[in-house]
Amino acid sequence: MTQSSYIFMDFDGVTHPWGEVEDFRCLPQIEAVVRDYAEARIVITADSRTHFTLAELVARFAEDVRPRVSGVTPHLVPRSGAELHGLREREAMLWLAQHVTDTSSASWCALDDAPGNWLTRSRLILTDFKHGFGDEDAAALRRMLDSFRSGTAQPLKSREPSFLRRA
Repeated sequence: MTQSSYIFMDFDGVTHPWGEVEDFRCLPQIEAVVRDYAEARIVITADSRTHFTLAELVARFAEDVRPRVSGVTPHLVPRSGAELHGLREREAMLWLAQHVTDTSSASWCALDDAPGNWLTRSRLILTDFKHGFGDEDAAALRRMLDSFRSGTAQPLKSREPSFLRRA
C-alpha cells in the first residue's frame, strides 16, 4: 500500500478568498483532487483550529472526505516576531513528529496563501489570497501528490526543525 501523503491546509485565502465571507467555495475543488488520491490526508493548519473543535472543522468537508481529515496542527505561540516566519511549517513538522514513525520520509505539502508561513517552498502550493484555490493550484496539487506516489518528490535537505533538536 502507498504511504499516506499529508496536505497541511489553511482556510482563509485557500478555501475562500481572504477577507470575504467564509463560504468555503473553493473546498469542492480541493476535495475533487483529494478523492483521486486514496493516500491523501488533510491536516488543518488554519487559525480557526484554535476557535473551533475538530468536529466543527471537519463538518465543513463533504461527507466522503471527512474521514480523510487527520487532525489539526498544534498551536505554537511565538516568543518574538522573528519566530512568526515559518511558524506554520514548524507546527506541521511537530504534528508529523507526533503522528508519523519516520518523519524523514514523510510525504507532505501545504496549501496556503501566505508564503512566510512555510520555509520549505518546494512543498508549498501558494494560492492567490484574492481568489483562493483554483485550477492552477489543483494541477500543482496533483503534480505534488503524483510525485509522492511515484517516489520522485524532491528530497528535503533537513526535515527536522531546529526546535525539535533542543534539549
